[in-house]
Amino acid sequence: MTPERAVRLPESELSWRFSRSSGPGGQHVNTTETRVEVLWSPADSAVLTDEQKARVAARLRGRLVDGRVSVVASTHRSQLRNREEAVRRLEELVAQALRPAKKRRPTRPTRGSVERRLEAKKRRSQVKRDRRDW
Repeated sequence: MTPERAVRLPESELSWRFSRSSGPGGQHVNTTETRVEVLWSPADSAVLTDEQKARVAARLRGRLVDGRVSVVASTHRSQLRNREEAVRRLEELVAQALRPAKKRRPTRPTRGSVERRLEAKKRRSQVKRDRRDW
């Protein structure tokens, strides 16, 4: 399931890095830089509010390097298509990070699970008691 892209990141906030890509392309792949890495800084974004910036930074903290999110695309043979793919994936990532977390509804264990747990504890304690009595 792909989430909807609710966020449009302006081109001016994105920085790009290009390098040679592996994969199909024959000799073409050795001469052109089709691998694309797009970098975006949530803290410097004019599109997001301060609350949204904090949420994105918290949710994507594992992907942040020097305060910037990086997405790499190298599936296509053309740099243009890889650029489009990288931006699409970055926007989906940000939209997913902005989505509010679902509230956890507290639940109680079922009576059967409580009884099974207690029965297992009794069996285990009996096994240990039997070892002691030797």
